[in-house]
Amino acid sequence: MIKPEKLKRNDKVAIVSLSAGLLGEDSLIHKYYIAKERLEKDFGLQVVVMENTLKGIKYLYEHPEKRAEDLMNAFKDKSIKAIFTAIGGNDTIRLLPYIDFDVIKDNPKIFMGYSDTTVNHFMMRKAGLVSFYGPSIMCEIAEYGKMPDNVYNAIKNILFNDSKGLEITSSKYWSNDFVPWKEKNMNVEKKLVEEEHGYEILQGSDVVKGEVIGGCIDVFPMIVGTSIWPKVEEFKGKILLIETSEEKLSCDYLLYYLRNLGALGILNVINGIIVGKPYQEEYYEEYKDIYKKVMIEYNCPDLVILYNVNIGHAYFTGIMPLGVMVEIDPSKRLLTLLESATI
Repeated sequence: MIKPEKLKRNDKVAIVSLSAGLLGEDSLIHKYYIAKERLEKDFGLQVVVMENTLKGIKYLYEHPEKRAEDLMNAFKDKSIKAIFTAIGGNDTIRLLPYIDFDVIKDNPKIFMGYSDTTVNHFMMRKAGLVSFYGPSIMCEIAEYGKMPDNVYNAIKNILFNDSKGLEITSSKYWSNDFVPWKEKNMNVEKKLVEEEHGYEILQGSDVVKGEVIGGCIDVFPMIVGTSIWPKVEEFKGKILLIETSEEKLSCDYLLYYLRNLGALGILNVINGIIVGKPYQEEYYEEYKDIYKKVMIEYNCPDLVILYNVNIGHAYFTGIMPLGVMVEIDPSKRLLTLLESATI
């Protein structure tokens, strides 16, 4: 996998709206200004807005080719060193016909986002580029009150520095609170809950290693069978990342989606699974039972499953580099990057 260059002060970072066009709406544009100020003041970055990023929900829905054009132009622009997505949504898959994978491959740079951006991450993988499953502009970088400490630390530790040997640890706090996205709430912080569980090992005892692949399982049905979904042999020896969205995927559908991975032969060739904290801890215990059930059904009762990782829709979320080797040590409940995600 091709690694992008690490960020440094004064680098340019592009903001793209590849899914929902919320960032450009009049009632939400203040989120853009919060994120811009933080990226500039806290990290010393120069923020670039692509041509269509702020054109709003209706225009971007009607013009997936323009969203893709922004992504391609951001990769082509040699002065841009990273691309951050505005937010997820539900139709990034519509960009697929307009993606030039050679442009991505020939212009490697940091790409970050989560949720529906899972589609883009599989595009990056097809192009051979390491990408970063992590904070979005609207949700974490423009969080009301302040940017969460672990989000700031993840960006500094993984995007700005050599991350080889970095332990990705459980957050000490999380939140099931939601502060409505209104400008009057800009200084309102979410109520925090002390983390009671930390990382859990659902099954498996051996130390395992592998390159991370995956994302939001809600999105998988849209990409299975397309040109960006890897062949089963490409999953061999990998660590599969699975997290669920704010839609609070029902237990039945999680069961169906996991069985799909079993039927495809994927569960029998991977080295382990990293599971994100369920959104607001809804179905926290029920999901565990479903994972165990499916592993028995597909004859992999010893496959290591690390549960309750702060990634994706888990608040606070961190960054998981995709295409990078990690190690899971079940006895110590440790998740470690075995190589730097950047050069």
